[in-house]
Amino acid sequence: MDQRIIDLYDDFTHGGMSRRSFLDKLAALAGSAAGAAAILPILQNNYAHAQTVPETDPRITTESVDVPGAQGLKAYLVKPKDAAGKLPTVIVIHENRGLNPHIKDVTRRMATEGFIALGVDYLSPMGGTPADEDKGREMIGQLKQPDVIANGKAAVAYLKGRPDGNGKVGAIGFCWGGGAVNNLAVNEPDLDAGVAYYGGQPKPEDVPKIEAAMMMHYGGLDERINAGIPAYEAALKQAGKTYEIHVYEGANHAFNNDTNAARYDKATADLAWSRTVAFLKKNLG
Repeated sequence: MDQRIIDLYDDFTHGGMSRRSFLDKLAALAGSAAGAAAILPILQNNYAHAQTVPETDPRITTESVDVPGAQGLKAYLVKPKDAAGKLPTVIVIHENRGLNPHIKDVTRRMATEGFIALGVDYLSPMGGTPADEDKGREMIGQLKQPDVIANGKAAVAYLKGRPDGNGKVGAIGFCWGGGAVNNLAVNEPDLDAGVAYYGGQPKPEDVPKIEAAMMMHYGGLDERINAGIPAYEAALKQAGKTYEIHVYEGANHAFNNDTNAARYDKATADLAWSRTVAFLKKNLG
């Protein structure tokens, strides 16, 4: 697909324009309104594909939980079934659409790797993630950063206190959630490891506060997010932090989202996932 179309969609999904303006520009790039209508389903997420690990998978158990210490905060808890001993724990933080079927699937995948995984719905205090993605993005835009950080800290405390956990807590996030992981690492010294997929970077002056080991994944074509890499890496290096940065040439923003045909890159997603799992096991085991 024309990279200009993917870039246009990224601008739209990250608050750069109205839906009407997006559709008009898409029609111009596609050559007609009919062409735009044909392309749109490829650009949008198709949650029919969000069943890599079904809820009925015999390896896991799933439940909805209330997160203590945060008013109205709910989460999707997935655990390996019949696991022996205490397990490492991981918070899964969603994109800017909320806790949708894809991120629930990612939470289940994390559990099959041997972690207690908590998919937090940051929109639950506002009524929960809606089915309408445009509405979800609108709600994300209304969240206040102090509340996002407070809810992340509450999730860390919840997992750290679980009797079936080993006391180690990590976080993995995608897009908006990647930025949330970076900010949580700055504000929560009890976070042991963070993995941010194509997420916005914290202010360089805040980086010395990070105690967690960090891993960042970026798509090489994601110019908007990648502009912040040099300053972030320089601050991490100067502060002597434990970190890894991986930039995947030819990959787009959201390359891990296998419900999005236009941007998903299987080879890159598989490599990043294998690195993520190994990193979390090393730092949370």
